Amino acid sequence: MYTPPAFAVEDAAELYAMMRKCRLANFVTATPDGPMATSLPMFLDETEAEKGVLYAHLARPNPQWQANVIGPGLAVFMGPDAYVTPSWYASKAEHGKVVPTWNYTAIHASGPVEFFADAERLLEVVSRLTRIHEASRLLPWEVTDAPEAYIKAQLRGIVGIRMPIVSLQGKRKMSQNRPEADRKGVKQGLGDSPSHTDQIVSDMIPV
Repeated sequence: MYTPPAFAVEDAAELYAMMRKCRLANFVTATPDGPMATSLPMFLDETEAEKGVLYAHLARPNPQWQANVIGPGLAVFMGPDAYVTPSWYASKAEHGKVVPTWNYTAIHASGPVEFFADAERLLEVVSRLTRIHEASRLLPWEVTDAPEAYIKAQLRGIVGIRMPIVSLQGKRKMSQNRPEADRKGVKQGLGDSPSHTDQIVSDMIPV
């Protein structure tokens, strides 16, 4: 990932926090037939390995897990993003030398890929993933709420993914390379736009 120094995120705790905010990741592998990718929820266990381990699962019919993997896998986590119009820049009125851009956050994690079909390991993965995404609910659903035989049958239809992180890169492109007046204009413009979430406004570098 191309990351100019002004946009680089290097603190591990901050990178982990950014990853957890992302509800969906793109899991990419290189194969003899070309790159393959699947969008799926992944969760991070930062207590495993030196830089943490990512877990997820694929549908068994998905050909990605059956293909020979060349080199490391890649998980791409995309955070909030928004188009930035030059009209929000104070410098537009000063000299007009401005162009549109796109603000966003992204994390690229890569490492060796393991696919597995062991039922106990799969149950642990889906249970942890469920607890993460049900945590905010008043009455969280648990995997054990479903009949045991049904869950066993569902587990036969998936394949697990384990990817220890070897390389971790983070990027937060939030107009921090612009003059203070321009950053204020962008933050105001995003805040006033109904199409943008509060998250990207809060992720803006303080001005």
